[in-house]
Amino acid sequence: MMERREAVAGAQTVARAVNLLKHLARAGDQGLRLVDLADETQLARPTLHRLLKALCIQGLVTQERQSRRYRLGALVFELGLAAAHRFNLRELSIPVLETLSRRSGDTSFLFVRSGDDVVCINRVQGDFPIQTPALPLGSRQPLGVNAGGLALLSHLPTQEQEQLIKELAPRLEAYGEMSINELRQYCRNTRERGYAWIANRAVPGIAAVGLPIFSANGIAIAAVTVASTQSRMTEARSTTILPFLRMASTEISGLLRQ
Repeated sequence: MMERREAVAGAQTVARAVNLLKHLARAGDQGLRLVDLADETQLARPTLHRLLKALCIQGLVTQERQSRRYRLGALVFELGLAAAHRFNLRELSIPVLETLSRRSGDTSFLFVRSGDDVVCINRVQGDFPIQTPALPLGSRQPLGVNAGGLALLSHLPTQEQEQLIKELAPRLEAYGEMSINELRQYCRNTRERGYAWIANRAVPGIAAVGLPIFSANGIAIAAVTVASTQSRMTEARSTTILPFLRMASTEISGLLRQ
């Protein structure tokens, strides 16, 4: 019984540490103060301080001396490099996204899920005179607020999807004052249409259309999207881009299987 309790406690500590790393990744170079992390994670200050101290010792987190803000440490980058050869989705997708942007004239993106977020891992601009604002590689947004995240969220099992929507609720207001009921409706629309379309949420004035990318066992592991201004990327125009998106999704899926 003692061993089981210790195992449960150890798993909980790992889960909390990983959650901290996700919050710091979301914050980017700005970092987060201890009080910010306490508010976001709902962890008691002593517990949070112990976790941060341990992560700092291991090099996964660093704290700036003057601002006292916490950021991801160098070891996170090193571990990412070590795993990159196994997860070369960004490299594989480059020619596919280049073709997609050339055909659509707009910016194409590739997203992968990371917990409750989607992360932009690749983008290629088209040749249309007006392009969307550059979304930094590595930037994170909540699942469902952009076309990539919506495509992934909509293909989750119903129970998991509903649980995630509830967890995302406090963060949705920052994206066009979206409510959880609106997000549920977006998911229903996506499943009915067979593709994700969303406007004026992730970035004001920008609309995008997206499709999931499936692994060999049928799990949606990434999403490919095309984005433009809301006046250009109407729902009607998005349907004309769908054949190109489907080709891109199918091609990347095939490359992953190889």
